[in-house]
Amino acid sequence: MRLSRRTYVGATTLLVLALLWYLATSGLGLVSAGRFPAPGDVEAAAVQAFGRGYPDATLVTHILHSLKLVAIGFAVSVALGVPLGLLMGWNRVAEALINPVFLVLRPIPPLAWIPLAILWLGLGDEAKVMVIFLAAFPPAVISTHAGVRAVPPPVIEAAQMLGTPRLRFVLEVLAPAAAPMIFTGLRLSLQASWTTLVAAELVGSLAGLGYVLNVAQQDLYPGMILVGMAAVGVLGAGSTALLGLAERRAVVWAQGATA
Repeated sequence: MRLSRRTYVGATTLLVLALLWYLATSGLGLVSAGRFPAPGDVEAAAVQAFGRGYPDATLVTHILHSLKLVAIGFAVSVALGVPLGLLMGWNRVAEALINPVFLVLRPIPPLAWIPLAILWLGLGDEAKVMVIFLAAFPPAVISTHAGVRAVPPPVIEAAQMLGTPRLRFVLEVLAPAAAPMIFTGLRLSLQASWTTLVAAELVGSLAGLGYVLNVAQQDLYPGMILVGMAAVGVLGAGSTALLGLAERRAVVWAQGATA
């Protein structure tokens, strides 16, 4: 019943916002079409994007290209960030060696790496994946490190007293106990991947949602700009929901493993 109520309230909110949007643009004309598109303009832009394409490919093609970049950048950040966070949280020597470098590099905005990424890797997809990785990497490391540090000391001491091998200790004690915090970091990493994607694709791209937004801005096409933004929002929300489903299953397993 609570889920149904939440769904009802959420749907009502969206309907009210849609009504206000219509009244402000098409209904009362409070906002000109040049500043913010009307619902009809967005619908026409969406039909064009999914049909004959914009600017030179369909929106589905641009979506698949952006999904590939986000998936690669996010996967690399998880593959490197989670083990590094586990190592830093478990081993004080490793933390002392790595943390100073990490603290210096972490405040640098991911977009500040774009010039170097282009210089090192060119204007291809590799540079964009690098920027996405640099945005998604810190949250994965920080949350994993915090999750390991939050593991109750008696759990670690019991595993050590039983002579648990190191690899088994990490896989069956540290990682399951830190799983909730790890997934918190992964959600932040995924959101950072999507927000950075658009900026990365604004430079030297010939495909992707960022490319669509860049061309639409140059063409003064606000309807298409909103279509591109909506596509990013829907994809980000959908991927976050899939990650939440994986989290619910993984955390149940982790609780069973540490019980």
